[in-house]
Amino acid sequence: MLDVFSITLPIFILIALGFLATRLGAMSATDNRAIGGFVLRFALPALIFKSLSQTPFATILNVPYLTVYTFSSLLVFFAAFAVARWARPGDVSAQAIAALGASSSNSGFVGFPIALLAVGPAASVALALTMATENIVVIPLALTIAELGRHRGESALVILARLLGRLVRNPLIISITLGLLASLLGLKLPGPIVKSVDMLAAASGAAALFAVGGGLVGLQVSGVGGDVARIVPFKLLAHPLVVFVAQRWTPNLDPTLAKAMLVLASAPMLGVYPLLARQYGQERVGSAALLVATAGAFITMSLLLAVL
Repeated sequence: MLDVFSITLPIFILIALGFLATRLGAMSATDNRAIGGFVLRFALPALIFKSLSQTPFATILNVPYLTVYTFSSLLVFFAAFAVARWARPGDVSAQAIAALGASSSNSGFVGFPIALLAVGPAASVALALTMATENIVVIPLALTIAELGRHRGESALVILARLLGRLVRNPLIISITLGLLASLLGLKLPGPIVKSVDMLAAASGAAALFAVGGGLVGLQVSGVGGDVARIVPFKLLAHPLVVFVAQRWTPNLDPTLAKAMLVLASAPMLGVYPLLARQYGQERVGSAALLVATAGAFITMSLLLAVL
């Protein structure tokens, strides 16, 4: 167990450091948003591009991985959606946001640093494949349903086109696309550019975790405990469990990538979850769920690594 804590404890110490720095006034909420924005728009895309561009295309085009993660995430999404539909009938947007929290991981900010320590460089490929699934399938699906609930009568195609317009401008999607092209074409970038990308990529880990901790300051659980209780168990328990079962039924799945996939699936929901939830009047639910899931993930992710 000490070996497991040697992996998870440093990650959550950095999260706690970000929380304490913000709580004690050494950092402001604006500072943390700036750090998070830097990681999301520059450091993390650089990490993904570096990983994909330096990996053979045949390794990246991993159909078993994409199949398992996509199927598992969608299964958990619709299960959580059904539970939310029973608990909150008539509020389609709230149902979609609950399902999003249950099935989308903070793979870049929390999952990846732990996966990197657990399996090594293969975690970068797993991160890119996971983010492709989340940003192309899960998040657009949830937001499309949420928009349909908010704009009843508006064409689903119009809503989907609007979301796709945002998607193609997403730095993570751009980095995935460019990394795939570089890998496919075998492009070798000039040394100074490679060095710059390496420096940006190296900055992603600690900065991301610090920003996650700072973002937890001020979040409240009171008044939304029922909603949180219907989201967090899906994210921390059901999501990795479904991934694990799906892996047992999938041939030709690389064992190292499978382990990384489980770690990423076990991470709490994505850090911008409260911001996405705010658009549909669910910010308190999103904030509370993120707080509980991030705290609980220290236990659940440590236990997962202990049995892997």
